[in-house]
Formats: sequence, C-alpha cells, structure tokens
Amino acid sequence: MSTSSGLPGPLAALDAFSERLGRGLSWLILAMMIIQFLIVVLRYAFSVNSIPMQESVMYMHAAVFMLAAAYTLKHGGHVRVDIFYRAMSPRRKALVDLLGTLLLLLPVMGFVIATSLGYVGKSWAIFEGSPDAGGIPGVFLLKTLIPAFAVLMIVQGIVEIYRNILILKGRLDPNALPHDADEEHL
Repeated sequence: MSTSSGLPGPLAALDAFSERLGRGLSWLILAMMIIQFLIVVLRYAFSVNSIPMQESVMYMHAAVFMLAAAYTLKHGGHVRVDIFYRAMSPRRKALVDLLGTLLLLLPVMGFVIATSLGYVGKSWAIFEGSPDAGGIPGVFLLKTLIPAFAVLMIVQGIVEIYRNILILKGRLDPNALPHDADEEHL
C-alpha cells in the first residue's frame, strides 16, 4: 500500500519522521541564538560567565548538526557537484543519488557506527561529564549523537534508495521529491 508520497506505508512513516525531527530541531537554532546573546550580555555587561550556558550552546549545535542530517538528506541539501548534477535529467539524478547512497552513504555510515560504538560505550561506562567545573555532566549523551546520526542517515538513505528506484522504474514523479517542492517556498 502506497501513500501520497508514492512510498509504501513504513517507508513513508520513516520519511515523515525525518521531516518532523528536522523541523523540531530547527527550534534549537532559535534557542542557541537566544542563549548565545545572553552569554554575551552577561559576560560584557555584567562580567558574569556561565559554563553551563556556553556548553548548552555546544550541545544544541551538535544536536542540530548531527540529528538533522537525515532531514537535510531528504531535502537534497548535502554537498554534491551541482555544476554537473543540476543539468542531468531526473532519471539520471535518481541514478546518481541511488549509486551515491549505496556506494558512499551506507558504507560510510556503517563505518561511523562501527568505529564510534567503543568510544561512546567508554563514555557511558563512566557517565562522562564536562571537564570544566560546573559544566554539564552529560558528555556521554553528547557522544551518543555520533551513532544516532549514522543510524538516522541509514534510515533516510533506505528511504532515498526506494524513492530513487521508483523514479528509475517510472513509478514516481521526480517532481514530487520533497526538495523540489521546498525550493518554491524559499
């Protein structure tokens, strides 16, 4: 059973999850700006320094960067050589995206997971905290974003593989891709 996106139900649900997560994380950007503004005002107007506030900006930045990467993939926002890509037909773009996902994205994300699990596991084993006195005691949570990022990218990569196969088979209109629709709203 397909949804209006042309994807079967479970894949459409994963695609929708990436969308909701990315849009939800966008609010952290506003929070980062407000907290960074407060840090500057407190430091230069009142000579007050807050390590937890400074670290919270770093944590939020890491969360946005790592967890919204799948949203960026869904919307075609990752780096590619657009000078060649933009001139390609939709089917050729689908082929390039399919091969890129299969030959680059999935193996690299598998490598990220395999190499980060020990690093993250050691951090969890000691519930690693901030090296600064009074800092946020959740460095182990911050490091957990590394494998979480890779898992989310793999999940969205699987959705993109299926979407590109449908385009190559002529069963999905390439103009219905989410990044094509969003460019009209920018």
